[in-house]
Amino acid sequence: MGVRETFLPWPALRQGLAAAAGRGDASGRGASVRSAATDRLTPRTATADRVVGSVCPYCAVGCGQLVYVKDEQIVQIEGDPASPVSRGRLCPKGSATKQLVTNPRRETKVRYRRPFGTEWEDLDLDTAMDMIADRVIKTRKDFWEWESDDGRRLRRTMGIASLGGATLDNEENYLMKKLYTAMGAIQIENQARI
Repeated sequence: MGVRETFLPWPALRQGLAAAAGRGDASGRGASVRSAATDRLTPRTATADRVVGSVCPYCAVGCGQLVYVKDEQIVQIEGDPASPVSRGRLCPKGSATKQLVTNPRRETKVRYRRPFGTEWEDLDLDTAMDMIADRVIKTRKDFWEWESDDGRRLRRTMGIASLGGATLDNEENYLMKKLYTAMGAIQIENQARI
């Protein structure tokens, strides 16, 4: 029975036979759930050169992550057991964070399609940032309100609004609020508050 038991395809059946034979693997975490294929596997975390602590970028919860790096490439991202927020756990999106940075289809360039254009073009970052700054300045100037019709001082723009996402942490939201307020915007909202 011992030789045939090794070739049983179902871990639950191996577990039951092992427990019945008195080998004490009733929890199903020992030899009954292992196979030759699993014995050949090495976890990606074992081959990493270093581990970097990080925070999941997907929502405002801020779950701790451990980023495993080998040859300056990310090989695995897992929950950080030392995190008081998540205690090593990640939601499905957080568990898939590795795809966010290693997916070959990820856009890594600034893409721009001109008004009425049909094709995308690549821009360098400085050009794109200048275009954004020019448009913000123009919009602020075009929609600036110094005072209301009855003479009350306003000093605001209604041409700029912000809807922040739940992926931003408290510090980023604070900086965005300061930036938009300094620009004179009053329509500032966040998805996390809704």
